[in-house]
Amino acid sequence: MNMVKQLAKHFRDVHFGGNWSTVDLKSVLSDVPFDKAVIQVHSLNSIFAITFHVAYYLDVLITVLEDNVLNGKDELSWISEAPKTKEEWEEFQQIIWEKAEKVAILIEKLPDEKLTEDFVDPKYGTNYRNIVGIVEHTHYHLGQIVIIKKIVLES
Repeated sequence: MNMVKQLAKHFRDVHFGGNWSTVDLKSVLSDVPFDKAVIQVHSLNSIFAITFHVAYYLDVLITVLEDNVLNGKDELSWISEAPKTKEEWEEFQQIIWEKAEKVAILIEKLPDEKLTEDFVDPKYGTNYRNIVGIVEHTHYHLGQIVIIKKIVLES
């Protein structure tokens, strides 16, 4: 299996399952009710806010992989209106799964040598570093979501 196929699998695994940690975003969110997803516990972010933050980088990565344009700002990754209904929460999740799969497909289409090229600008490092970074970032926040989920489902 070439590097881009492995990287695409790694990307899919954190979103859809199959990684060795046995925890993935889709499974964890699958049974979070809408009303619990928007609850802020103590000074922690809500499950929705963290999920939006993680998903924000999917759009950024899609734009880079399709157009080699970096159009994102970290501070914008926390700004979103929370869903107001169960249907909006479910639609939000469905969009994430579609975007995550699109990213994985775009990764698979890259020639392996593209992984060592700059992520738009040398100051951001390589494409590989940024794709793996997004996977690591998703795992990091997934751990937070799991803990917050336990708290809100018990309340």
